[in-house]
Amino acid sequence: MFDLRGVWRRHRRKVFVTLGVIGGGYALYKLYDAHRTRALDLVGERRVDEIIKTQLQTHFEGIQRISDTTTLPYALHYLRSRMSEELDLSLITDRLMHGKEQPSSLTAKEKLELWERLKILSFTKTASSLWAMTMLCLYVRVQVNILGRHLYVETARGLGSSLSLDNEDSLSSHGQQEFLATADFLSTYGISSLILNMQKAVLEVLKEKQLKDLFNVAQLRETIIRILESFMSFEESNYWLGCLLPEDATTYRQLMVMSSNGSDNSSFLMDISKLEQLMAETRTVLSSPDFRNIAELSLRKMVDMLLEEIASSFSSTSSSDVPLARLLPRVAQLSSPMLVDPTNNKFIHTIQSMPEVEIFYTLLYSNMPPVF
Repeated sequence: MFDLRGVWRRHRRKVFVTLGVIGGGYALYKLYDAHRTRALDLVGERRVDEIIKTQLQTHFEGIQRISDTTTLPYALHYLRSRMSEELDLSLITDRLMHGKEQPSSLTAKEKLELWERLKILSFTKTASSLWAMTMLCLYVRVQVNILGRHLYVETARGLGSSLSLDNEDSLSSHGQQEFLATADFLSTYGISSLILNMQKAVLEVLKEKQLKDLFNVAQLRETIIRILESFMSFEESNYWLGCLLPEDATTYRQLMVMSSNGSDNSSFLMDISKLEQLMAETRTVLSSPDFRNIAELSLRKMVDMLLEEIASSFSSTSSSDVPLARLLPRVAQLSSPMLVDPTNNKFIHTIQSMPEVEIFYTLLYSNMPPVF
């Protein structure tokens, strides 16, 4: 009988070595296969990530282009028109000019009342224009970042689960335009509240300022800053948000229906739930301390630029102090250059290039919580 035990004793070392080599080889193969699979997965993930980034960049650039070429220019143009309508100073200045040519046409009391009215409205117009231009510029940029973030989430979700971006829950092109169109809310519905409350701030700050009082650059700067600070701190905290965006999407649609008198049916096509979500996120951003900080920094920067515009009124005199009455025409004119087209608007260019503003929007986009 074949001696199996003897064979095993004589060759067991060779068997163990052979089995060890085979086992080791198999283990190495499995390890290699696992690394190879993981490597392919990583390559796939990188490709998906690149696709997401490419699609996101394309979508984001499209939104930015719409915002820069359509949303902000149109909103500023409409804002300029509304400011001219609501704060038309020509009637006051015409009466004062007529009174100068024909002194008997105005009594001393009437002349003083006209000058006082011109004082209040001149500062109201400039402060309102400065605030509206600054906040509108910042608001539109918030919109772009919120839309960009949503598009990123939907692109990633679509690639990760084979969902189309045309999915029922996705943000359609029409939905994007509806959200961007809320930039007109300030000019259409919020401007009356803006002007009314800004005028209250002006009255509060200028109540002890007489037309004959002498002003220099520093005093004028302090006056405008105080007006803006007073406006921002009226009533409840962040009440000024009501000037920038509607309370909710349903209210916004109702306002659009009433203003169109039934001639525009687009408001009935609104995706109310999606628009409400976008507006709620916008309100959260605008209510944040960080946004208030960059808003205040931007407003102060705009005041400094305005004073550069008016500096000639001081340098043309032998004294550094100018009577307030003499400054009023220049103060009233300061609103015009702030509301020109963004392409040629140095104020908007300055806001957009401020380091603090750029950092804020970079952090806003990167830290905004995704909504799946």
